[in-house]
Amino acid sequence: MKGCRRIFPFAAAGRYFNTMALLKVTPGKDNKTELRLSIPKADFDAAVSAAYKKNVGKINVPGFRKGKAPKSIIEKMYGKGFFYEEALDKLLPGVLTDALKESGIEAVSRPDIELGEIGDEGVEVIANYFVKPEVILGEYKNIETEKIIRAVSDEDIALELENARQRNGRTIEVSDRAAQSGDTAVIDYEGSVDGVPFDGGKADGHHLKLGSNSFIPGFEDQIIGHSIGDSFDVNVTFPEEYHAEELKGKAACFKVTLNGIEYTELPELDDEFAKEASDFDTLDAYKADIKANIQKRYDSQSDNAFENALLSKLVSGMTADIPACMIDDEVEHLYNDYTYRMQSQGISLDMYLNYTGMTAEKLKEEFRPQAERSVKVRLALEKIAKLEDIAIGDGETDEEYARLASEYKIEDEKAREYFDRELVANDLKISKALKLVKDSAKINEKPFEPHSHECDDENCGCHHGEDHDHE
Repeated sequence: MKGCRRIFPFAAAGRYFNTMALLKVTPGKDNKTELRLSIPKADFDAAVSAAYKKNVGKINVPGFRKGKAPKSIIEKMYGKGFFYEEALDKLLPGVLTDALKESGIEAVSRPDIELGEIGDEGVEVIANYFVKPEVILGEYKNIETEKIIRAVSDEDIALELENARQRNGRTIEVSDRAAQSGDTAVIDYEGSVDGVPFDGGKADGHHLKLGSNSFIPGFEDQIIGHSIGDSFDVNVTFPEEYHAEELKGKAACFKVTLNGIEYTELPELDDEFAKEASDFDTLDAYKADIKANIQKRYDSQSDNAFENALLSKLVSGMTADIPACMIDDEVEHLYNDYTYRMQSQGISLDMYLNYTGMTAEKLKEEFRPQAERSVKVRLALEKIAKLEDIAIGDGETDEEYARLASEYKIEDEKAREYFDRELVANDLKISKALKLVKDSAKINEKPFEPHSHECDDENCGCHHGEDHDHE
């Protein structure tokens, strides 16, 4: 098997060896390191024998009852290395784990394995890993960063109260007038382009809030003025940025029937409303609670934006030759997490991809900038933890296990099984490193100002979708 190369799909396995010898550690180019090690012949032979005993009952050999053929006969028929692959799959996980610990390298990839000679002295194994890159930081203390401070306005409270009124409104059916803006129209519709119906263009009994702008521009306006029982055409043009490629910019005609009209009767803003909509007895107490909750939300948004801006400056000053596999792994993590969150909301990935016209590959590529930033941030904070000699006590780790158990609604013992103690402690070090960076930052506080265009700046501190101007 000299020169044989393959990637071993390691699985959890028992330990079939007593020891291994780490022969040489050779750093290479592009953050690769080669480990050359030896598995003793006795350990390898024991693993081969175990593989033989496990599989002999499945092998038919002429002249022998099934399960009774000697190992030497099977090897003569199928080759000397017939049981080697399974033996190595059992041996290598434990061997490589010990080799990594002894070498002191921090691997960030699965190994690429090359086998040397299998001789009387044992089995020589060459394992190539991508390793965590060396990180050179710029200044990580006293970073100067702006922080937006936003106070709750009367308009904020009024908007929240109006939303509460809408939630507590009473639906009234209309029968004596035509539809008007603000009503909810109950409609059947079927759309076509050039006389041909298109997928997703038909619905019965759909409730559409007129004036909500939730349909194609111009659609809702053409329902206003019609009465229950009317059937009519609605002519619109799909926007150029519409999600369905085949409909972008196309003129469409919808056959619409108005089956019903509803409107919402809103309650008065008084103490009775406060009792109905909240746990408070007076409107003033309800307003005070609304103000406190909005302020908490604004403070959280401000803190998040401040932290993002701080971390952006931190990673912009760092240098690291990051292996591509680290970014790829983080992309997969973000993709899987996104898929899980969609599924928890009852949306399958296939449904989402079909609706948006995306592919799994395109979606993953959209996660790549976020993944690259996430990897850089973690590397920077790990470096800070090392430079500052940040340590985590057993008590802190135990507290974190208790928090994880509570968050995931599992027993403490299960949390300790699921989450590796060393990784938990490392996450706590990173949290402390981040706190150090934040606590030492030079903060320039700036009051929030209303803006006049849509924001794409994650560090702005505004509500996304609000109108605003950046300086």
